[in-house]
Amino acid sequence: MRDPFFFGYGSLVNAATHNYTSTHPAKLAGWRRVWRHTSMRDLAFLSVEPAEGIQINGLIAEVPNADWNALDLRETGYFRSQLPETSLTHQAGPVEVQMYQTHPNQDPSPAMQHAILLSYVDVVVQGFHNVFGEDGVEQFFKTTAGWDTPILNDRSNPRYPRSQSLSRTETELVDHHLAALKAQLISG
Repeated sequence: MRDPFFFGYGSLVNAATHNYTSTHPAKLAGWRRVWRHTSMRDLAFLSVEPAEGIQINGLIAEVPNADWNALDLRETGYFRSQLPETSLTHQAGPVEVQMYQTHPNQDPSPAMQHAILLSYVDVVVQGFHNVFGEDGVEQFFKTTAGWDTPILNDRSNPRYPRSQSLSRTETELVDHHLAALKAQLISG
């Protein structure tokens, strides 16, 4: 039996943030990304929720010997669940794939909004750029809900523990898409 895989849809797409080397680009149908605000921390979590007609890009990676301990620790605040094979497209063949997401019971009242760390967005965009190119970055922003929350610019002193150095092109991509989202939110 093969080792299981995880499906990453955020920072786990950026292979520089983990040591899982057997990876494959993947697409997950019927889901979208969403920024979640939980009582577990004072910053927004990137999670997923079912969404008919939407497909998100991500990365699957093999978890050697089914040793989930390090990944479960990294993903504190998320729960892990099995993905049905029919919703996931990838080139790894028949494998068990699990995904992390926040639990709806942890969501605070809708009035609570936490900031999104820019250093976290940078890491995610860098991963999508490396795996899927500029089109993948655009799709990341289009298939993620909840951008109507403040973005905390921590680039000069990153608070995200797995922050990465971005190229000028990657930084410009992040800034361009965030500016477009802000303009879209202002225009209603």
